[in-house]
Amino acid sequence: MECSSTSPAFFNLLCLYAILGFLLCKWVHGFEHLNATADHNVMPYAFSRPPPLMVGLTFIHGAAAKGAVCLDGTLPGYHIHRGYGSGANNWLVMLEGGGWCNSIRVCSYSKKTRHGSSTYMEKQIPFTGILSNKAAENPDFFNWNRVKIRYCDGASFSGDSQIEAAQLYFRGKRIWSAAMEDLKSKGMRYAKQALLAGCSAGGLATILHCDEFRELFPMTTRVKCLSDAGLFLDVIDISGRRTSRNMFGSLVSLQKVWNLPQRCTKRLNPILCFFPQHSIASVKTPLFLLNTAYDSWQIQASLAPPSADPHGRWHECRNNFAHCSASQIQFLQGFRNQMLYAVRGLSKHRKNGIFINSCFAHCQSERQDTWFDQNSPRIRNKRIAEYVGNWYFDRANVKAIDCPYPCDNTCHNLVFRGEVP
Repeated sequence: MECSSTSPAFFNLLCLYAILGFLLCKWVHGFEHLNATADHNVMPYAFSRPPPLMVGLTFIHGAAAKGAVCLDGTLPGYHIHRGYGSGANNWLVMLEGGGWCNSIRVCSYSKKTRHGSSTYMEKQIPFTGILSNKAAENPDFFNWNRVKIRYCDGASFSGDSQIEAAQLYFRGKRIWSAAMEDLKSKGMRYAKQALLAGCSAGGLATILHCDEFRELFPMTTRVKCLSDAGLFLDVIDISGRRTSRNMFGSLVSLQKVWNLPQRCTKRLNPILCFFPQHSIASVKTPLFLLNTAYDSWQIQASLAPPSADPHGRWHECRNNFAHCSASQIQFLQGFRNQMLYAVRGLSKHRKNGIFINSCFAHCQSERQDTWFDQNSPRIRNKRIAEYVGNWYFDRANVKAIDCPYPCDNTCHNLVFRGEVP
């Protein structure tokens, strides 16, 4: 941005304020991305035609009495579109992602965003991909009751504490319970089939809450869980440190994360049990893991974060995979190997499903272009929606693992416009 030296004094002052504001916005935007799993920093996605279904926000009005509130104390909410026909008694519940807040400073910022306050949430959102109401876009779940629960607690619907001095409420556990109770009162208790799903931080929440979700229904109800981009790994970053373990450690401590699997915590430090690689073995309910082998968020925030790259050697690579050197690709292949090792136990059971493609992306179930479209990503010529449907309805044993990069030419890779500070 440029200001003329011949401008009047007041105009120069306005320019100065504009520049400062621009720089502040850039800093805040990048800071949010460091602890967020939203895709607002990637190349824009154009919705397919016809326009997607827009669904309004419903507040959980009885939540406040139970202490089930967002970071700033506002009411939590969800978006619901009713099922019909053969899907009238089936329910798909999607948990929104949006990163984590692991310090008073970060949480104080988050409570002024849509991931910490319902005040800032969109009042209508598009239902696409697995939430679409069109059979041509979502063949197996289009006429189910489809719900998206908004994320505003900062700990994958799992914390239960508060900090009065900072007016911060970590009530993810209570939001989960209040939302489930509200949905049951609206007919979910009678579900014949149910699927709990989530993207990113919501994908992690899906793993943590999967068995609880199963317990909401009679044994005659078919209940399964789908975690999309929720397989966060406890990895050593490019500097030799463990950025993600440090982040999750402060998160578990600050928010008093409660529902970590006891089978895991009896063996390991509770912090490690927040990582799915250590907790998925404890999940008894059928679970489908949908992930990219080169998860773009984990590359940016856990594997090669700017804090571990003071000389900027990974700057181009983490923003655009096409700019990675041979040695950097080799390092990323090691990350893929760790992911495949993490799911080895899960893959032994027929009840579970796996789809790991060799793409540089993050979250693929809610985007129409990656879920079920003419040019969607494929493994063995089948799209993600086909694999998930085959697994859910027991039509096939689903264990789809892609060959290593660069073999897959069906990927919809993400290219970031800006750097994470």
